[in-house]
Amino acid sequence: MGFFKSLFSREKKETLDKGMEKTKQGFFSKLKRVFVGKRTIDDDFLDELEEILITSDVGTETTLKIIDRIRDRAARDQYVSSDELNEMLCEEITSLLASDKEENATGEFTLPAGRRPYVIMVVGVNGVGKTTTIGKLAAQYKKAGYSVMLGAADTFRAAAIEQLEEWGRRAGVPVVKQQLGSDAAAVAYDTLSSAVANNIDVVIIDTAGRLHNKKGLMDELTKIKKSMSKVVAGAPDEVLLVLDGSTGQNAFEQARQFSAATQVSHLAITKLDGTAKGGVVIGISDQFRIPVKYIGLGEGIDDLQVFNKKEFVGSLFGRRD
Repeated sequence: MGFFKSLFSREKKETLDKGMEKTKQGFFSKLKRVFVGKRTIDDDFLDELEEILITSDVGTETTLKIIDRIRDRAARDQYVSSDELNEMLCEEITSLLASDKEENATGEFTLPAGRRPYVIMVVGVNGVGKTTTIGKLAAQYKKAGYSVMLGAADTFRAAAIEQLEEWGRRAGVPVVKQQLGSDAAAVAYDTLSSAVANNIDVVIIDTAGRLHNKKGLMDELTKIKKSMSKVVAGAPDEVLLVLDGSTGQNAFEQARQFSAATQVSHLAITKLDGTAKGGVVIGISDQFRIPVKYIGLGEGIDDLQVFNKKEFVGSLFGRRD
């Protein structure tokens, strides 16, 4: 059993390293050039480091925080080598990533004990990979031995319902839907009612991905949440915001809008394999204090990983351990 677990971990690490390759090439290769021959941290070095972090879409606020921490540590510690600076930077970036109080260190798709059905409401704008992420989540939870049900509460686009149905078919899980234009809250209510009646372990609710004014968004999401709580007290257990990592600073704005409209508990960052903008993971998690729970590293149904901040930063810095 230990052998297969080790093999799985190795494959997962290889997938992460491959998916982060473009970001690593842009970020780590620049760092290596700056590190060469450095034995002291001076203002010129910090200026270069600041430019690298900002151009990697870490964000200005988080970048300045990192720079201040490196400056403070340099004054306190005796810096003697580029390897030590590399380690220092690794530690500071890792510490800035928001942590889940029940952080999943195993990298496996598991649910908290005792809470059934466990309800996840998924939010995000159209085009970020929201429905695709739901399908991948469903497949991973089913593979882990859980029963899963999906709710098509994005009732404003026929394509959204059809796409969710297709992912449900691929993952082998049922999808609850109504006609186009139906009340989204009613779909959520029906989904949870069916889940309770059928002893389903995890329910994942899709929601409309429209960019509308904050009040309209807040009212709609609040109505869906109230509808679900009538069936399962305290539902949803998670509000998962899906962001497209390739959009860079646009992802920051989406995080700002949705966190203002509803209580986002976790993030899923998609499309990291096709972009050099993976630094958004660091900036968004730090700035909004919302833990990243999943990252998307490809188009396949298995190309979704439980986020581990140490592994992520290690991959960013080209570590092989």
